[in-house]
Amino acid sequence: MAGRIRDEDIALVRERTSIAEVISDTVTLKSAGGGNLKGLCPFHDEKSPSFNVSPARNVWYCFGCGAGGDAIKFLMDAEHLSFVESVERLAARAGIQLRYVEGDQGAPRAARPQQGQKQRLVAAHAAAVEFYQAQLTTAGARPAREFLARRGFDRTAAQRYGCGFAPDGWDLLTKHLRQQGFSHDELVTAGLSRPARSGSLIDRFRRRLMWPIRDITGDVIGFGARKLFDDDDGPKYLNTPETPIYKKSHVLYGIDLAKRDIAKQGKVVVVEGYTDVMACHLAGVPTAVATCGTAFGADHISVLRRVLFDSDERAGEVIFTFDGDAAGQMAALRAFEDDQRFVGRTFIAVSPDNMDPCDLRLAKGDLAVRDLVARREPLVDFALRHVINRFDLDTVDGRVEAMRRAAPLVAKLKDREKRPEYIRKLAGDLGMEIEPVQRAVLNAAAAGPAGAGRREAAGQARTAGPAEPTVDSPRSMVEREALKLALQEPVLAGPMFDAVEATEYRHPVHAAVRAAVGAAGGAATAAGGAVWIESVRDACDDLAARALVGELAVEPLRIDGEPDPRYVSITMARLQWGSVTGRIRDLKSKIQRINPVNQKDEYFALFGELLSLEQHARALREQAAGGL
Repeated sequence: MAGRIRDEDIALVRERTSIAEVISDTVTLKSAGGGNLKGLCPFHDEKSPSFNVSPARNVWYCFGCGAGGDAIKFLMDAEHLSFVESVERLAARAGIQLRYVEGDQGAPRAARPQQGQKQRLVAAHAAAVEFYQAQLTTAGARPAREFLARRGFDRTAAQRYGCGFAPDGWDLLTKHLRQQGFSHDELVTAGLSRPARSGSLIDRFRRRLMWPIRDITGDVIGFGARKLFDDDDGPKYLNTPETPIYKKSHVLYGIDLAKRDIAKQGKVVVVEGYTDVMACHLAGVPTAVATCGTAFGADHISVLRRVLFDSDERAGEVIFTFDGDAAGQMAALRAFEDDQRFVGRTFIAVSPDNMDPCDLRLAKGDLAVRDLVARREPLVDFALRHVINRFDLDTVDGRVEAMRRAAPLVAKLKDREKRPEYIRKLAGDLGMEIEPVQRAVLNAAAAGPAGAGRREAAGQARTAGPAEPTVDSPRSMVEREALKLALQEPVLAGPMFDAVEATEYRHPVHAAVRAAVGAAGGAATAAGGAVWIESVRDACDDLAARALVGELAVEPLRIDGEPDPRYVSITMARLQWGSVTGRIRDLKSKIQRINPVNQKDEYFALFGELLSLEQHARALREQAAGGL
């Protein structure tokens, strides 16, 4: 068993890791100015980006939920890895060979496997992909190859998407993986094998066409298996069960291939199956993804919003391509229920012949698939038409009931400026006057969750007292700026920063961070970057101080352009000037209370200190004359 990773190797991993590249695997990042990047936080739901990344210092921080750290911490939080697993993942990515050492002499330590559970499960799936792909070329896999050919996919397409074949044997994959060193428990936990009635281990998938399902980073975490033989009494599609690495409510097939085009175009096309994703990509719609054996839901939306950068600043487009049959229409209406979760606009694209993208490509070619997406219509239009068509509009009862059912859909529109137009459209479609339709929509809005929230907020506003001010004082802003310089520019600011004691910081959390800088060896000794920031964070005894370190590490400095020694000098002078003038006031007050006749020695001592402080204050005032 290997011991702990050497500290110098961990530092090298932090130094060689591009945090922007690591985070971009999960979150679409845009420029935030000053060399920083921003995106939608993967750890809480938000509509305005508060997740900030500083590539220069290799750190990240979310101003919304307070999470932050370096690339190691991001992997720990985003992928639920241990510290060691995260370091090993980044080391492999950077091509660094890690060295391990035993614990302190005589000190007990917990034994650790060479790889964590997630890495082992991912490795098992990678080996299974190779096995299934090799089986696709065998004689027994002919039905699988014929199925792909009938769906318009040649050998190149099959290889691109990793298609394979689960052979007609009870335990061929299981034996293959056991020979490669994977244990009985690992194969069961991964969902690749299952116990038989006899107690032995058998393959979960047999005699099926296989699609590897990858997460957003490209790791294979599960499989989708399509039935090929009539005597197979299983479902048409069989997916990997829930495992520690496969959560179907979070998985989107094709996201690893589509994520960069989704981010670039600000658009995603949601289809219903593996072959539809393949057909769209090959037809020139590279933004297509699909759910895997479950309905499109809230967790899928969270994944897509981060990739889309779906925010107040850049609203994305989500296009659903559900079938035109009854099941597809119901799926579209369920999608409209989740419309509020997106900042951007939602659309639906339905083929005139009710064909899915794969069938459409076979029948009419690649251009027809691209036209299908281009002819999309707003999802609310589709939903309203579907509701209205269920009623007989030639009767009064039919029109009124259609209005009652359709009004809540208009009330749910997140863009309130569109409501009047849709009220007029709905009234025209129903053949009714605008006024009753408008009342129905307003009543639906007041009765819904948003209306209830407004009423509750109004009640709280009547009973609550005045809110506490949230703007930092000028003194606090100067303290923050000094700490930012120490964390972000230690080489430049170190000597001047270290010369000012922690007692100059009035805010207790600021003072705690200043003390942690000293405990980490001082800013003057630091080279900067993620290693320095992490060492300061580790030196913080206060949880609030630890959080503030992450925040200050990415918060822009209050200067246009790059900081220079003059700016550091001004900042540190402003910091000291406030406390020096405060001590001057205290001394003057104390001197006024002293009798210079009876307390002559004390009087002259204090007077001499006052002259010295006033001289120091004048020097600081001249130093800080440039202002902030």
